[in-house]
Amino acid sequence: MLQALIFDVDGTLADTESVHLAAFNHAFAQEGLGWHWTEAQYTGLLNISGGKERMLHFWRSQNPGITELEGGALNAMIERLHEIKTAWYEAAVNGGAVTLRPGVLALMDEARAQGLELAIATTTSPVNIAALLRRAIGPDWRQQFRAVGDARTAPIKKPHPQVYLQVVREMGLAPQDCVAFEDSANGLQAASAAGLATLITPTRFTAHHDFRGALRVVPDLTHVSLARLREWTAAAPDRTAACAH
Repeated sequence: MLQALIFDVDGTLADTESVHLAAFNHAFAQEGLGWHWTEAQYTGLLNISGGKERMLHFWRSQNPGITELEGGALNAMIERLHEIKTAWYEAAVNGGAVTLRPGVLALMDEARAQGLELAIATTTSPVNIAALLRRAIGPDWRQQFRAVGDARTAPIKKPHPQVYLQVVREMGLAPQDCVAFEDSANGLQAASAAGLATLITPTRFTAHHDFRGALRVVPDLTHVSLARLREWTAAAPDRTAACAH
């Protein structure tokens, strides 16, 4: 029985990646690094989950053979860049640069009206989640979600299933009672490894990903209803054996 909807954030609740890209490039310029990620570069870097991890991967690709900077300077640089990037992104979201994708709020409203739980399972930081949902839903946005898993509570990033396992456990539900919503292959792998049926709404940054094994791949949530989700999950293979313990 369908009892909960679990949403990824970046790319799924909102098409945020172009704003994240601008935020990264702002941070690079602010620190005088001479880096500037193109959209094509960033699309490839999205295979690495997590902003800090993405920057570290890029730094290493630009400095082959160098494993670390003296005195932990590399980690300090990554932390500083991420702080600048996060502040710029939050200001952009607060200024209206990002809105929720079509159909998201309608499906959430339908779920709440029928007594289903809502949750979030993401690799992004708490401040990014709050900036987006505070503007989209209101200052009491956190009350709408039974559980929120993020980069702070689940530090092992997707495609590892840690964040989904954590959220499902916190809600006290079985994986087969939930549907996950994702936009990327890493997200699909994470949710599937936790035993969840997963509906995919790709963006232009992830449309080329391999989504085999998804419950459905749809352009957005405009035409997705609870009735359709129940129909699709009833016809889907049993995923219990795929659940990671």
